[in-house]
Amino acid sequence: MGRRERKKAATRQALADAALRLFTERGFDKVGVREVAEAADVSLSTLFKHFPGKEALVFDEDQDVEDALVRAVRDRAPGQSVLHALRDHLVRTRTGLRTDDPHFTLVESTPALREYARRMWQRHEHALAAVIAEETGRPHDDLAVTGLAHIALEAPHLVRASDDPAAAMRELFAIVEHGWGTIL
Repeated sequence: MGRRERKKAATRQALADAALRLFTERGFDKVGVREVAEAADVSLSTLFKHFPGKEALVFDEDQDVEDALVRAVRDRAPGQSVLHALRDHLVRTRTGLRTDDPHFTLVESTPALREYARRMWQRHEHALAAVIAEETGRPHDDLAVTGLAHIALEAPHLVRASDDPAAAMRELFAIVEHGWGTIL
């Protein structure tokens, strides 16, 4: 990464950090974007060059998360199933998220952020379903494709409160792989 890219990334991170700190301290609805820009020592126009709106400040890794999901399927090891590639990716990247995390608490306590998160996850679900369809040769609206994309994106929420989220994630994917009928 060159100097310019490093500077952009540092500015983006400073904005996201300032936003999370201010939103956590005072509440999302009580903090304006101008305050976030000032706390990060940038102009308001710079803030909007990095983030399209106030809600996006909370989800600064949005595109990175989606890109990583797509790469997990597209770049999986030869012979590895899509199901196992997603399981392994989610165990590595999404099982450290806990219900006592300030970010989680902020999102769950703020209706505008919950709605933004819902729309974001729907977009991720469509992107994931598209790459699953592409990689498996199945139609994009095939229930196996859309169902796996949906379950994969819900899985981190389902295992978050577990004492061992990684083990719970593996168990959930084993249920998906072998079917509920074998255990219920």
